[in-house]
Amino acid sequence: MNAIEALILGIVQGLTEFLPVSSSGHLELVKALFGNDYQNQQSLMVTITLHAATAWSTVFVFRKDILKILSDLLTFKKGKSLDFSLKIILSMVPAVFVGLFFEDFIASLFDGKIALVGAFLICTAVLLYMADRVRQGDQPLNYVKALSIGFIQAVAILPGISRSGATIALAVLLKIDRDQAARFSFLMVIPLILGSMAKSIIDGDLSQESASILPLLLGFLSAFVSGVFACRWMMALVKKSQLKYFSLYCLAVGSIAILIGF
Repeated sequence: MNAIEALILGIVQGLTEFLPVSSSGHLELVKALFGNDYQNQQSLMVTITLHAATAWSTVFVFRKDILKILSDLLTFKKGKSLDFSLKIILSMVPAVFVGLFFEDFIASLFDGKIALVGAFLICTAVLLYMADRVRQGDQPLNYVKALSIGFIQAVAILPGISRSGATIALAVLLKIDRDQAARFSFLMVIPLILGSMAKSIIDGDLSQESASILPLLLGFLSAFVSGVFACRWMMALVKKSQLKYFSLYCLAVGSIAILIGF
């Protein structure tokens, strides 16, 4: 992989991790356009680097929220922060289960199956359209709803299903306040990304890596900067109920991907 390809992949990852258009699906489409084989050890290093960048961009945007949660946890202070963190932990359970027991099957779905990615993008479009038609809700985020959002996050591991789009859409459909829905969606993924990175390191999957430092650095920086921009933009869009535009985008890209795939 050269520096230009890493830069493009970083921008795509940063934007699509937060915008409801599926980062995994778009990365597969971009890789297919490049015409290179990324399904190897170097691909794993690139994937982890880009996901680390978007994790840190989330931490940067929500640093005040995260510091408050950590402060309350370290001091064992009961309140909204502790309650919120427990809901995040609960929401992680389905995705952790899927990642541990269906990892090989999921990996096979990322093997250049462009038509499948297109079909899942259309599913994302339907979810976003449904959520955009729902009026502003004011229901609290309880533990049952947190677990429900966790289940759809597990489904969103599939390429083409937007994680942020699916989780925010379900939260909105459950009548949760849009701002809280977006915050929960973005914060709940941080432990999963860090956990996935730790697992890869512990398993020794990166022990034979030979990726060049410069492309990885460019990919990280471009993913981080574009991620910060996209995260803040998405927070504003969710409040304004403007998900329908992303629904149309996913429908168009998904349809094109299906045509190309066949």
